[in-house]
Amino acid sequence: MTAMPSMDPRVFDADLREQFDTFLDEHRSALEGCLDGLTEAEARASLVPSRTTLLGLVKHGAFIERVWFDEAITCRSRHEIGIPATPDESFVLDSGDRIESVLMAYRKACEDSRRALAPLALDDVVRGNRRGPLPLRWVFLHMLRELAQHCGHADILREQILASR
Repeated sequence: MTAMPSMDPRVFDADLREQFDTFLDEHRSALEGCLDGLTEAEARASLVPSRTTLLGLVKHGAFIERVWFDEAITCRSRHEIGIPATPDESFVLDSGDRIESVLMAYRKACEDSRRALAPLALDDVVRGNRRGPLPLRWVFLHMLRELAQHCGHADILREQILASR
């Protein structure tokens, strides 16, 4: 099982926004780490009936960053952002997707998200989501839930891959 990074003890005294940022970054790191030391074939291994692979999970991670911290904040369409129309499509691996390229896209999406979030407060309302206007606090909680779920998927897939070596 992939261990979460050690939390900076200062986070216990931080305000809620800093805590959300810290937890979000820890989960981002954990998802990114699921590819550590794997071959391209292992990262693409399909072990479940769905499109879920480790490489696909990280690619989907970039998608959700763009949906929640670009589309929802800027009100740009998914087409304008250059991301798939649906979450299911975001797991599809192209022939050019490699560990390095998917990680690079994921890291860029996370960095862009941090930049977009920097001037915002938890009570600010984002208006570009298909559900309608949402408080940023809700978006943070949703992202934490989604990343935690995908980190769990990644742990199980990675364990299966490493056990088969």
